[in-house]
Amino acid sequence: PGGLDNSMRDMIKVLLASEVPVATYVAPNGARAASAGTYLMYASHIAAMAPATNIGSSTPVSIGGGGGSPFPIPMPTEPEATPEEDAPDEAAAGDEDAEAEHAPAPLPNAMERKVVNDAVAYIRSIAELRGRNVEWAERTVREASNLPAQEALEMNVIDFVANDLDELLAAIDGETLEVEGRGTVTLATAQNDIERVEPDWRYELLGIIADPNVAYILLMVGIYGLIFEFYNPGTGVGGVVGIICLLLGAYALQMLPVNYAGLALIVVGIGLLAAEAFSPSFGVLGIGGVAAFVIGSVILFDADLPGFGVSIPIIAAVTATTAGLAFFALGAAVKARRSAVVSGGEAIVGSSAVALEDFSDGAGRVRALGEVWRATAPDEVKAGDRLKVTGRDAFSLTVAPVEASGATAHPSDSD
Repeated sequence: PGGLDNSMRDMIKVLLASEVPVATYVAPNGARAASAGTYLMYASHIAAMAPATNIGSSTPVSIGGGGGSPFPIPMPTEPEATPEEDAPDEAAAGDEDAEAEHAPAPLPNAMERKVVNDAVAYIRSIAELRGRNVEWAERTVREASNLPAQEALEMNVIDFVANDLDELLAAIDGETLEVEGRGTVTLATAQNDIERVEPDWRYELLGIIADPNVAYILLMVGIYGLIFEFYNPGTGVGGVVGIICLLLGAYALQMLPVNYAGLALIVVGIGLLAAEAFSPSFGVLGIGGVAAFVIGSVILFDADLPGFGVSIPIIAAVTATTAGLAFFALGAAVKARRSAVVSGGEAIVGSSAVALEDFSDGAGRVRALGEVWRATAPDEVKAGDRLKVTGRDAFSLTVAPVEASGATAHPSDSD
């Protein structure tokens, strides 16, 4: 639905300077020449459309979010007449009222007037060069006006309506055109062979990547890949996949009308979800992260423009996946925090021990977790007694009797 202004102007320069006549044909039925396509139609030597196609909506809009022209940009109006200037002629007054009723509001700011007036002058100059309808050319820029194929033919916006390419070639056979550098040229197209040049795999791939839904998924996969690499450094898979997907997503984003506030909200949402996983806050950061992620995804692209916007089911699926991964990590962190310590010096507290000797003055040796420790006890302890470790101070343990075992000491414990 349109194209970059600089790219469009480069194409039009080639069309205007071409020494070979160029015919632009909007087909098949249901196709359109919208926005930049209208300019290209006006710049072509011959403009043709299939039935059930349309042309128009050429108002310039901004991509990149903010500071751009709205869609559509209305035409400026004349200042309102004062009561003294009211026309006495009732019929004339009625005509003026009808015009005022359909007159759009003025352009809101200087930047929009600058952009629109530049586009109007550009398409008017092309229309005058090709001898096509100048007034409607201006209207499609200022009002985003559209025309179906038959009306476009009747209003001298296009030259032919043809059902297929063979019919078009037969219709333009014998037409005389003014061609740059060659003067008047007569077309002979009825018997010519048609050689079709199809887009190769590279352009097909780039076309797929530039789809808003695909760009959004690439962006998410890239972020997930980098997060996976940070969690598991050294594997390389997450980092490689993440970087490739992020670069492809960045290419797509620069071709689409991105709202950078939405992109920032997505990043903030993922950051909050990650913070919830590392620093559990009873769901506050997690809920805020999910909300920021959803809002950012919805406003990521300018959905007011036809053909843009991310599918709501895709947003829901990606949001659920992101939230699920975050809360899964959160649950694992909480479970790990609540579970008993199984390694390190802290793991010995609460474990069982066996006295290796009678304690003298409340101190003696014990075996705990397969190691021999110096230990102290508030009560009397004899060799072979089963003990429980109640504390640790550097290389010394504090123990308490569990049960007296007397002659049941294990030989291995007393060795």
